[in-house]
Amino acid sequence: MDSEEEVVVTSCLLAEEEQKRTRKWKIWVHKINKKRVDYGEYHTLFPDLVDDDVKFFKYFCTTYAKFSELLNILRPHLVKQNTKYHHAIEPQQRLAVCLRFLATGNSFRSLAFSYRLGESTVRKIVYSTCDVIWTVLRPVVMPTPDEQLCISSEEGFREKWNFPNAVAALDGKHVQIQAPPHRGSDFFCYKKMFSTVLLALVDANYKFLVTDVGAFGKNSDASIFRTSYLSKGLADESLHLPPPKLPPGGNTILPHVTVGDEAFPLCTYLMRPCSRDDVHQNEEKKIFNYRLSRARNTAENTFGILARKFRIFERKLNVSHEHSVTIIMATCCLHNFLRDDTCHWTESDLQVSLSNVEGLRSLRRSGGTSRQDALEVRECFKQRRVQAGQRLP
Repeated sequence: MDSEEEVVVTSCLLAEEEQKRTRKWKIWVHKINKKRVDYGEYHTLFPDLVDDDVKFFKYFCTTYAKFSELLNILRPHLVKQNTKYHHAIEPQQRLAVCLRFLATGNSFRSLAFSYRLGESTVRKIVYSTCDVIWTVLRPVVMPTPDEQLCISSEEGFREKWNFPNAVAALDGKHVQIQAPPHRGSDFFCYKKMFSTVLLALVDANYKFLVTDVGAFGKNSDASIFRTSYLSKGLADESLHLPPPKLPPGGNTILPHVTVGDEAFPLCTYLMRPCSRDDVHQNEEKKIFNYRLSRARNTAENTFGILARKFRIFERKLNVSHEHSVTIIMATCCLHNFLRDDTCHWTESDLQVSLSNVEGLRSLRRSGGTSRQDALEVRECFKQRRVQAGQRLP
């Protein structure tokens, strides 16, 4: 083959490659997705679900009234501009796709076929909508705690759980995620899975007050809490805990505190149970641990409700770490927003087994040294329980 033939062959190959690239970009919408209006779930199933509140709840884990209320809040931020190549997905359909993803944990590909959308389109819809939910909804349902909010929360713990001066329950859960690339074992936790940690303060009504998401799964509980802004906010009083007061039935002014389990350190602003070795032969400590456990269980129950409503937590989050943080934060906001929603659970929905919540893991229990002033505060709380005549049922 002489040089002229080589030039001709090369030119033909280049022209063919250019034609392939041009032909590829001519297909803006796949022919399957062009039938979205005729066969897509949003256009065929959604209108029928609107007329049946029970079915709507089973599909989206929210009622249509709450769905509409949420849509009205988010609509201005979900509107996209049409182009000459395709029409933008309307806000209601974007919210429907996102809630369906969170409620079921189905893959992006599965939702793409169901709604007759592109897989990358579904992925972008979920990411952008979760980001909007966190940005727009958080100031409404999870405002920055102030003194009045803490006082209201303390009333709940005092009236419902018989633990005065407690403003929040603290707990953390490991959320299973896809192993982030180039991060080694940073996210590999003791449960032999890759996880990121959701650390939260919860009120007496099972609502999130403050969340901290994204800690490495490999870290110990003490280090996760110590480096979180929850710990810093409690220590420097930027979370605006109310001033100390005299609890009912007591004769000593006590500070307002948060309550947690053995995983967390004992501080003047954080009460943890007495050592299990000391409880067996001490009735006062047994009573104190019982009352504290009732109060701190609100945090564990909140995580259980979160996992039951948003089945995405029952599976591994197969997204990047940054997007997993956005998704987790969005579900916390939605959890608060939907707490007063009507629920249409069935008995099978409420039967939760340990195998069904593999995505959420309890943090390890850890000990540690405590300051003398923290021990004195816990001793005052313990004495108050006895003086008030509190006894185990």
